Amino acid sequence: MKTLDWHTIRVDDALPPLRIEVTATVIVAGAIATRDFMPVHHDRTYANTQGAPEIFMNIMTDNGYVSRFLTDWAGPDAMVKKIAIRLGVPAFAGSRLEYTGSVTGKSEGAGEGLVEVAFRASNDLGDHVSGTAVLGLPLARGGT
Repeated sequence: MKTLDWHTIRVDDALPPLRIEVTATVIVAGAIATRDFMPVHHDRTYANTQGAPEIFMNIMTDNGYVSRFLTDWAGPDAMVKKIAIRLGVPAFAGSRLEYTGSVTGKSEGAGEGLVEVAFRASNDLGDHVSGTAVLGLPLARGGT
């Protein structure tokens, strides 16, 4: 995979969508990897007692998938500089998240090209996460 050439990116460019099947395994693995042992992320009975129909994804796993969405698009030399996330509806086991986004701005700074992106991940209940991010890309032409 090549890193995008900052010079060819345009404001309003759409990022290719990313679809994630939110299985119980995905949720539990994310909770374990982020050391979030809250029972709503691994124990369906406990989640039910809290009013949820199923276990649900934690915010640290969301951060990881947002980063993946951005770097899958931008390439291996892209550096995520900033992510701001707003939580919405839950992502329960058995649902699917679709990540979409677009370029909202470009600038140069500290010897790199900066790209601003607005994104969201939605499921059948609505927007699960939405937010903005800034990525740094090399200014050299041609990508790597």
